[in-house]
Amino acid sequence: MENRKKQITDLALKLIQEKGYVAISYDDLAKQLGVTKASIHYHFEKKEDLGVAVTDRVKQKLQSLFLKINDPSITIEDKITFFATTQIKQLTDGICPVSSLQTDFESLPKALQEKVLELSQIEISLMKQIVSENEQQRDVDEESTALMILSAIKGAMQYQRVMGIDLLPKVLEQIHRILMK
Repeated sequence: MENRKKQITDLALKLIQEKGYVAISYDDLAKQLGVTKASIHYHFEKKEDLGVAVTDRVKQKLQSLFLKINDPSITIEDKITFFATTQIKQLTDGICPVSSLQTDFESLPKALQEKVLELSQIEISLMKQIVSENEQQRDVDEESTALMILSAIKGAMQYQRVMGIDLLPKVLEQIHRILMK
């Protein structure tokens, strides 16, 4: 029973990355899993409930990433690269799940909007933590710098999806140059 719930959540996460939350339906999930829509409703009464389960899964991954990145022996460059490559590992043909949910933000139910806001704040906090460790630039606005880095990484992933070329290494190289001035 719990295994089916995990299968549904895993597939929903994958579809959100590929198509966005608004574009997926219980029918999509049922067809791909080979079950009835009633089976999905048994585990998640409303699509919003499924969305909340997906955001909880993403939150766990971000919190795990936060713990790994908090290692003081890892350089700031390696932490940013690790963050970016961890985000990419989540991807198949989709985009960052947080980015996908952010794109649909205005169309999401209130409870899901709150979850997406929380995920966004976790990402910003995580990147702020990394930026705060930069010994060479004590006078930078950490939040603005964190937002710039996140935007650049997410933008590179979006362009990669459209253009089919891996732009992330070039973007990361420029981020490293900016931070190490």
